Amino acid sequence: MANRWARRRREVQTHLPLHISHPSSSISYWYCDFKIYNLNEHIFSFGRRYARFLHVWFTVGVAFSFIALLGVSLMLLWGSAGPYHLQSRDMGINGLSVPGLSLSIMDVGIMIVSTLMSVALHEFGHAVAAARTNSEGLPIEYIAIFLAVLFPGALVAFNYDMLQSLPHFAALRIYCAGIWHNLMFCAVCLLTVFLLPLMLHPLYIHNEGPMVMGVAQTSALSGYLSPYDVIISLDGSNIKSPQEWMNKMAQVNAQILPKFTDLEEPLHSQAVSGRKGYCIPNSWVENSRNDKFSCPDGLTAFVSIPCFNSSLLVRSIHGDGDKNKVEDRQCLTAQDVVKLKKCGDEWELTGNDRSHCACSEEESCMAPVQIPGLSWVEISYSSPYSTECLQKRRNLSSTDSSGSTSCGGSFVYVGDVSSLAYSIQLSAYQPRWASIIFSAYLPYVLEKVSACTFHVSATLGLLNSMPVYFLDGESILETSFCYITWLTPRRRHRVLRSCLVAGTFLSTITILRILYSILI
Repeated sequence: MANRWARRRREVQTHLPLHISHPSSSISYWYCDFKIYNLNEHIFSFGRRYARFLHVWFTVGVAFSFIALLGVSLMLLWGSAGPYHLQSRDMGINGLSVPGLSLSIMDVGIMIVSTLMSVALHEFGHAVAAARTNSEGLPIEYIAIFLAVLFPGALVAFNYDMLQSLPHFAALRIYCAGIWHNLMFCAVCLLTVFLLPLMLHPLYIHNEGPMVMGVAQTSALSGYLSPYDVIISLDGSNIKSPQEWMNKMAQVNAQILPKFTDLEEPLHSQAVSGRKGYCIPNSWVENSRNDKFSCPDGLTAFVSIPCFNSSLLVRSIHGDGDKNKVEDRQCLTAQDVVKLKKCGDEWELTGNDRSHCACSEEESCMAPVQIPGLSWVEISYSSPYSTECLQKRRNLSSTDSSGSTSCGGSFVYVGDVSSLAYSIQLSAYQPRWASIIFSAYLPYVLEKVSACTFHVSATLGLLNSMPVYFLDGESILETSFCYITWLTPRRRHRVLRSCLVAGTFLSTITILRILYSILI
């Protein structure tokens, strides 16, 4: 019983558990697994066939794993000192705390596939490294897929006594193989993302306008944008890629006028978004004059702005009576206004409209009154793959006309743009022909899988590089300390235990900090 207890205790100290019996599965209240024995012979044959190459391959992996272990340890120490704070974006996780973000079934499937590939490649590295070492007497016992509490995982089981009898560097090749494979998988994912536009160029257009792949039901854009629509511009600025969409939305969000927090300020304090103007016909102005402070539902307040002073700010101050009353306020329909010519210095005017005072004598440059805390955003889009647009193109080609078809429109969103940007799924690829529109999701999925797999594989490699209990870092650190011959085994064990306790504590604090930054 004493020997069995010592054997089980030594087994817990490594992530490569000892195989005691040969059941196909194990089930308990907190743990269940499924053991696979059929792959042992195939992995053994692969390891023996490419033994020379794998010897060099995993030797290089030991060096990179040590660099990862040292780097992660320094990050944990620096983070505990205070100046360095890990945020969710540092781990490649963004958008999880953004209001209005929703994960689709496709996103969940991509995350599951990415996790399975990363874990499988990690464990395959351990198995192949052991197979290459098989000539030195280390057989693979089984590969297991397990579920501990609610956390899935996988492992490769070896005989612990035989593993301990290996030379130290041979054992390090096995321990470091999983981290090394995760690092190489990250490199493959990066290379795939960079080469994807070139590989898909014959069938898809890249970065010539983000195409909408999905719109959340709770999104304010659900009534305007549909799948396969292409976003053309945002506030007059051409949008070429999903990244430009996010950057422009962040820029618009940064320009929001702050809300007035002074209790003496009236609730109707407003400001003129004077840098985004439209050339309103004077006939509209005469018919839409409104002396009241607010406009009826469905209408938006506009105020004339001078061409050479586009930073006009109009605020009603409590107690001033009619002195500061907003004059010449017009109530207009926003959907009709956005179709007119633009004026003001915030628009990125092109062609013959480079002058900021582009309105004629029969027009007035007017800007919408912006409520503090909210944004006025004009979004232009096209629907090149819609049935109506395709029919227009056919009619145009049959008449041999060289004109262009209008297959889109513009609309205005007034509100909080911080959640608007994440409420739609965009792809940088567009099919070159409408006949292959059914494959529009292919580049989107490939890009998402590559990016998600990169983050998952990098996270898995970093976690196993940490000097903590029950992960690869513990076995790597324990074997590495065997080269410190000037320490007695007892002192070596004390130093190892101190490093693991400190590493586990700092790693737990760091992970909790990251989770906190994601959830708040």
